[in-house]
Amino acid sequence: MRGRLALSVAGLAVLTAACGGGESTDSGSDGQNLSGTIKVDGSSTVAPLSEAAAEFFRADNSGVQVTVGTSGTGGGFEKFCNGETDISDASRPIKDKEKSACAAKGVVFDEFTVANDALTVVVNKDNDWIECITVEQLKKIWEPDSKVNNWNQVDPKFPDVDLKLFGAGTDSGTFDYFTDEINGEEGASRTDYNATEDDNVTVTGVSGDKGGLGYFGFSYFEENEDKLKALKVDGGDGCVEPSVATVQDGSYKPLARPLFIYPTAALLARPEGAAFLEFFAENATEIAEEARFVPLTDAQKSELTSKIEALKGKAGNTPAASPSSS
Repeated sequence: MRGRLALSVAGLAVLTAACGGGESTDSGSDGQNLSGTIKVDGSSTVAPLSEAAAEFFRADNSGVQVTVGTSGTGGGFEKFCNGETDISDASRPIKDKEKSACAAKGVVFDEFTVANDALTVVVNKDNDWIECITVEQLKKIWEPDSKVNNWNQVDPKFPDVDLKLFGAGTDSGTFDYFTDEINGEEGASRTDYNATEDDNVTVTGVSGDKGGLGYFGFSYFEENEDKLKALKVDGGDGCVEPSVATVQDGSYKPLARPLFIYPTAALLARPEGAAFLEFFAENATEIAEEARFVPLTDAQKSELTSKIEALKGKAGNTPAASPSSS
């Protein structure tokens, strides 16, 4: 990873003084006395962000262990609302039924946008017949009951090559977002494809088959651009490639999306939790760049800071319990 990030001593001291409680010790002037475990689970897309934040944070807070699991957005919310985790990573907003599940267990939380993403459609490096795909073509391929299994069925100009599909599993927020934007209904998709919660499986599948096509977050493409080719997407205004610039300026549509973390108010009541979340917010740009995501806009940064302050207020009325006891 790039050079170590550091939360200011003054900011950390103020934060920990304001957020007492929990099972952790208070921080000393250098932050080294913070201790405890922060449990994160959820989206495999967002996991690299949490992992980068955790690694940077541990550089000055070695007593704090941040564990990051990848159960998928849906699986992560299930654990989160059951009180098993402190933070849920998500590549889509929380659903009403998940909010109800959290409320039933007394889990108080907020939604923080921590980065942006360009959901990326990829093909094999040896695919030399397509550079840009339209939303209509994607729908033709991925809609429920689609029987498209050859590239010449997508466009008669394309060669007679078997189309092998790879994509997100049904527990994934990426699946929910993609199906909503492409097929017009969340969860509406053909089922005869290689579905996985592990994006590396899609990388292997598409890179190993000349007719392969798949989709996942932009960071996984950037990590594997030597093996894959990203397609431009035509959402009605012409072909646009996925990139930091096109996500920031709004031209990459409809597959640009925000990425979220959902922390509990109880975590904010614990010194190590409050410190970690403020660190995440203050260094969101560096963390996003390290994890190869699109950083927040200035407006999103301001909103993130305000939301953390608001959740601190909720934390004052929330027991600082560990996940297993919340």
